[in-house]
Amino acid sequence: MAWNTEETKRRLKEAAVLEFAAHGLGGTTMERIARRAAVNKERLYNYFGDKSQLFATVLADELNKVAAAVPLDGLDGPEAVGAYAAAVYDYHASHPELTRLLLWEGLLDLPQVPDEGSRTDYYRAKVSAFAQAQQAGLISDQIPAADLAFLVLALAGWWYAVPQMARMMRADADSSAESAKVALMRAAVRLTTPAS
Repeated sequence: MAWNTEETKRRLKEAAVLEFAAHGLGGTTMERIARRAAVNKERLYNYFGDKSQLFATVLADELNKVAAAVPLDGLDGPEAVGAYAAAVYDYHASHPELTRLLLWEGLLDLPQVPDEGSRTDYYRAKVSAFAQAQQAGLISDQIPAADLAFLVLALAGWWYAVPQMARMMRADADSSAESAKVALMRAAVRLTTPAS
C-alpha cells in the first residue's frame, strides 16, 4: 500500500494544533503529536523539522485559514466594521485553538515571530482598509487607523482569550455567545461612527 504523504502531513498538523493549543511550545512533545496522529515520530521530524519549526508551520497555517475565511474587503461604514468584528468573533468561536496558539506565541516573547514579514503585511493591509475608510469619511478618524484596527480585532478575539473576564464583567447581561456577539458588534459600530 502506498503511503499518502499529504494525508499524513495533514493528520500531523491537526494533532500539532491541538497539542500546541493545549500545552504551548514548551509543554508539547513531538512524541505526543505523533501518537495523537497515529504516525511514526520519525515522519514528523522528516516532514517538519524540529518542534519550533512545526509550531511556526502550524501557526502560519491557522493564520492563513482565518485570513481566507474572514477577509476585510473594504469598510463602507461602521456597520461593516461591526459585521467584520462579528465574523472574527464567529471564527474564534469555531476555532478556539487559534486564540490559544497566539497567546502561547506571545508568552514566548520572541524577538521576531515566525513569518513576521508576511504577517506584518497582512495586518498592515487591515490598517490600510481602516485608514482608507477614515480618509473617505466613512468611519471615525478619532483613533489612528492602526490602533482602531487593533482595537476591533482585540474586541473580537478577547472574548475567547479570557471568557471568564467577559462573564464576570457582563454578570448582569445575557451571557450567551449570541448576546456577546451583538454587544461586540454594537461596540465596534459605536467606536467607528463619525461624530456628527
